[in-house]
Amino acid sequence: MPTAKKSTPAASKTTKAKDAPVAPAKVVKSEKTTKVIKSEETAKVAKAGRRSAKAIAEVEQKIAKEERKREAKETIETKETSKKVLVPKTRSTLERRAKAYRAKVSLIDQTKNYSLDEAAKLIGTTNPVKFDATVELHFRLGVDPRQAEQNIRDSVLLPAGSGRNLRVAVFVEGDDATAAKEAGADLIGEANVIKELEAGSFSFDVLIATPSQMPKLGKYARILGPRGLMPNPKSGTVTTNVRQAIKEAKSGKVEYRVDSGGNLHIPVGKVSFKPAQLIENLNAVIASVQSNKPAALKGAYILSSHLSTSMGPALKLAL
Repeated sequence: MPTAKKSTPAASKTTKAKDAPVAPAKVVKSEKTTKVIKSEETAKVAKAGRRSAKAIAEVEQKIAKEERKREAKETIETKETSKKVLVPKTRSTLERRAKAYRAKVSLIDQTKNYSLDEAAKLIGTTNPVKFDATVELHFRLGVDPRQAEQNIRDSVLLPAGSGRNLRVAVFVEGDDATAAKEAGADLIGEANVIKELEAGSFSFDVLIATPSQMPKLGKYARILGPRGLMPNPKSGTVTTNVRQAIKEAKSGKVEYRVDSGGNLHIPVGKVSFKPAQLIENLNAVIASVQSNKPAALKGAYILSSHLSTSMGPALKLAL
């Protein structure tokens, strides 16, 4: 029989030495070695320039600052995304109006076209202010005001009056001045009117002149024109019959002219007027506007019409 080999003491010692963990070698730095390492680190840093200690420190600070900014920005963005976004509520034009105005709008049927009789009766109740407001008739016309033949301009005498006390100035001399005084003019005479114009005070609403006196008013056209006070033959304020012109101005003659958008805005009375008076004035104005329809106009002339008070909502009319 084969005999088992017995391990010798030397072999067991060798096996144990192989299996035992190897301890890390201790590195012992001598003073001489430490000095060499420090000298190498010092050699990497220059005395001045980009490799100096100060420049390197500044770069590190700049990098650290940019990092802090980035982190702060990320924090703010995170907070903003977590917040609930509030969308501002957009209100309509009517909602931004005063309470009194909205109450008057509720009295009007926006889908209805009112007849003159219905509008004249209802318009007095739609006045949102406490004073006696003016009733106005508005037209949107299918004309091009840039063309001379479509530049609508005229005047009309309101049968029931305008409800206003107009101050009339008359730029005349001699016998016409006497006639103006008898007719009830408020400011009479060439010298008196020029004095008012030179002072820049306009104490009159209508200025009437004779054709012979118009050249003297030419130098004041830039002052009178923008205010609508320059006498004009179409409006009846340049005439030889001074007495008749003053009478018409005092009794309710109104002038109208189309604006750049093709619209007309004509006063037809006051809120205090009776419905019959308003209807009488409305018929006179509508007839005047319709009679001024340009012959060369193609398409509809009156596109729409509305009746309103000075500061109140409008009623759409069926014309």
